[in-house]
Order: sequence, then structure tokens, then C-alpha cells
Amino acid sequence: MHIKSSMAAAGLAILGLLASTASVALTPTEIDASADRALKDFYTLNPTNQDLAGKAVGILIFGKVTKAGVGVAGEYGEGVLRVQGRTVDYYKLMSGSVGLTLGVAKHREIIMFMTQSALDKFTKSAGWSAGGDTAIAVVSQGAGGTYDSATLGKPILGFVFSEKGLIGDLSLEGTKISKIKE
Repeated sequence: MHIKSSMAAAGLAILGLLASTASVALTPTEIDASADRALKDFYTLNPTNQDLAGKAVGILIFGKVTKAGVGVAGEYGEGVLRVQGRTVDYYKLMSGSVGLTLGVAKHREIIMFMTQSALDKFTKSAGWSAGGDTAIAVVSQGAGGTYDSATLGKPILGFVFSEKGLIGDLSLEGTKISKIKE
């Protein structure tokens, strides 16, 4: 019983840490700079990524997402939605889970909206969940993987890349994305 209560306390401490990270929000300039670095890294990983991004109607870019957990895990990041290369809004990404998660890691995420209807559904939602509100094709092997025609036919493509740290779970499933209120 002592181990369970220790894990619960550690998990709550980690969630508290992530919640405090959310309260120290980045400025729009910092979010844009982080997104620019993430895009540059994304294009370097695979030469076809830039062509694919050029076909996207909109791109949601999270330059740094932090995930931590000891049994109970949390994830947080701030990003930007760009349409035709221009910033249109700022978003935050949050998730929580209970299970066999252990560690701390940082990574980058890019979500490409390949159709106007997929982008419209995202921008009109009060809070959007990857995997809950719509199907998202997560490209295997992060941003350096190859694409097949089935993947390219999906309306939303997700990339998790530049992982640093050690954690047992990296995915977009169950992630809640909502607009940052100013």
C-alpha cells in the first residue's frame, strides 16, 4: 500500500509541476521562434517533409512538448497554427494519463491539416482531442519516416520527433488541444 501512495504522490507532484509550467506561458514571439526552430528541424530530418508541408492547408506546430510521469503522467506544450505560412492563432496542448508511465521527456509535434474541412473542424472546436474528435494518422518513425499512399490520403497527419529524455510513451492519442486565451 505504501508503494501505491508514493506513486500517487509522485504523480500528483509531476502534474502540479506541469500545471505550473502552463501558468508561466510563453509570449507569442517565443512561441513563433520555437515553431520556426521545429520546422527547420522537421525539414532537415526528411527532404520530402517540406513538400508535404507545402500541400497542407494548415500546420499546427508545437516546438517543445514536455511529458513527465510516475504512474500518473501529464503533458504540456504551446504552439502556433499557421495557414499559408502565416500565424493565425496560438494553442496549448495538454494530456494526462494513469498507467505504466515513468520518466521525463521533451519532443516536438507537428500536425498537418491536409483538407480545408479538417482544418475548419479544428478551428471551430472549443477544444480538440487527437483521436477523440477525429482520426489522425501518426507517421511512423517520427518526421524522418517514409510516407505511403494510404498515409498521404488521410486528412490529418501527425509527427512526433526530436525526442529527448526517457519516457515509455510518446503518442498523440488523447491529447487535448485548445486555443490560448489572451
